[in-house]
Amino acid sequence: MPSRPTAPDRPRPSRHRTRTRTQNTWPTAERTLVPQSQNGARSEALRPTLESTTLLVAAVIVHDRATDRIVLLQRGPRSAFAPGLWDLPTGKSEPDEPVTGTAVRELREETGLTVEPDSLHAVHLVHGSPRPTAPNGFLTVVFAAHEWAGEPDNREPEKHAQIRWFDTAALPGNLVPSNARALRAYLNDNGTGLSLHGWDGRPGDTTHAGRPVSRPRATKHVEAPPADLQFH
Repeated sequence: MPSRPTAPDRPRPSRHRTRTRTQNTWPTAERTLVPQSQNGARSEALRPTLESTTLLVAAVIVHDRATDRIVLLQRGPRSAFAPGLWDLPTGKSEPDEPVTGTAVRELREETGLTVEPDSLHAVHLVHGSPRPTAPNGFLTVVFAAHEWAGEPDNREPEKHAQIRWFDTAALPGNLVPSNARALRAYLNDNGTGLSLHGWDGRPGDTTHAGRPVSRPRATKHVEAPPADLQFH
């Protein structure tokens, strides 16, 4: 009986596939870490990131409970922000410091008073809407200090016209609005709370570089903040 013709041998598929290597486009730690110079100057490469984040600010209520007085600074007539208004010692946080470090540093630089970070008590938050000086808004952590060293002194006369103690029952009427609400909240109920500044669409109530600014608006106090915003 004749044998059946056999099918021609077909090439067997290779077990190894040729893989095309593509360059990894994900940022690596080597690419994203930007070294700082020895003097601590920030690299220009960080600027886009810094400009896209909410500005972190610290303010300090220096409260002498024995005499019931508060330290306030009056901004000078040529101040870039809120000229002529009274304010708490306040300043912006740097990338390489915690917000308690900001409070300690700004208080020392503006008033000469020194406090220990552990002696600061976080008592209030202020969340401000975007404005020329803070394109993505700002978040101020307000601290109370009941222990300090030194006497109040105007260490930045180019920014501030004067510094003085105020009795809590006789605070000046021309206070920077955002910190004024935080201060009054602290004096009324120990300050545990949150203030929203400039989010309700009302006309501006602060000044920038000596001119009215339309973005900052009236401050609104939230009487019952979320549980996770209760500070002690």
